[in-house]
Amino acid sequence: MKILITGICGFVGNQIARRIKATNDDVRLFGLDNFIRAGSELNRRSAEQLCETFVRADVRSEADLQLLPDVDWVIDCAALPSVLAGTGGGGSSRQLIEHNLAGTLNLLEYCRRCDAGLILLSTSRVYSMRPLAELALNEAADRYLLDVSQPLPTGITEAGINESFSTAPPVSLYGATKIASETMALEYGQTFGFPVRVNRCGVLAGAGQFGRPDQGIFSFWIHSHLAKRPLRYIGCRGTGFQVRDCLHPIDVADLLVTQIGAGSDPTKPLVNNVSGGLESSRSLRQLTRWCDARFGQHAVTSSDEVRRFDLPWIVLDSTLARSAWQWNPQRTTDMILEEIAEFALRTPDWLEICS
Repeated sequence: MKILITGICGFVGNQIARRIKATNDDVRLFGLDNFIRAGSELNRRSAEQLCETFVRADVRSEADLQLLPDVDWVIDCAALPSVLAGTGGGGSSRQLIEHNLAGTLNLLEYCRRCDAGLILLSTSRVYSMRPLAELALNEAADRYLLDVSQPLPTGITEAGINESFSTAPPVSLYGATKIASETMALEYGQTFGFPVRVNRCGVLAGAGQFGRPDQGIFSFWIHSHLAKRPLRYIGCRGTGFQVRDCLHPIDVADLLVTQIGAGSDPTKPLVNNVSGGLESSRSLRQLTRWCDARFGQHAVTSSDEVRRFDLPWIVLDSTLARSAWQWNPQRTTDMILEEIAEFALRTPDWLEICS
């Protein structure tokens, strides 16, 4: 079995590669990365050791993909992963579209040529912003809770946002590139007869993540808290009540192996929410409390700043993935936070390295 992993020197791609190689003796890995993300060079040696062939290449360049041998599956981890990407503070919109959509199209042509299956890692940010912003929420002591005392919108369950929730715009430019990539991938698979799976991931986290406020928030918060850097609750009236779910990439990797093993089985869902679910979710205020207990008290200030893409509650309902693929994440949020904390203690300059 030959598997190509794009973005293999990023946090998620590298973790997935390590897990697949460690648990599957018959897999031959191939990898590429363009090293656009600060910190990715640190994973280069690991990628070179894991892969039969590793190339410095860019999915935006069809010529670069010509350097690669034929494979059986592609796991696409290459993307600009922030909801702020393509906006004023997050690079150009053209770069975003070329990375996240044109890059996917090049990979789809590659899959068509070598008859390879594709697993596309997508995002919770494909879901419509307006109805999510309008969800009925209750304020608990330190977080928002979904108000289940009244009828829930279509696609919202007590367990979170499921795959039937609206993906109508606005979803952000980033979300638009991902939903467009999903659509093209599914159409290519149907037209040219190769298997495609789309996994809409919640917040991925773990040791060694290149944490930033707009992507990798759990890692960013823990590293910043330990270093006693200024931290602010932005949005949600400065309460820190906003909630996100949490998942380790190793648990994602285990799902991907199962999906690859199923091939083109038509009984399996094409699109899956992949997350730690409601039980994994934490608010920023809860995360601060965890850090205070782990590292000692550090004051977090409140801000009344309002940002365009902030949403108070994003928790994916992964019931479909769990039932269809007999998948269940093994790493709890507390385990993930402790893993990040141990890494932060060993690597106190990590934020400088990956910023």
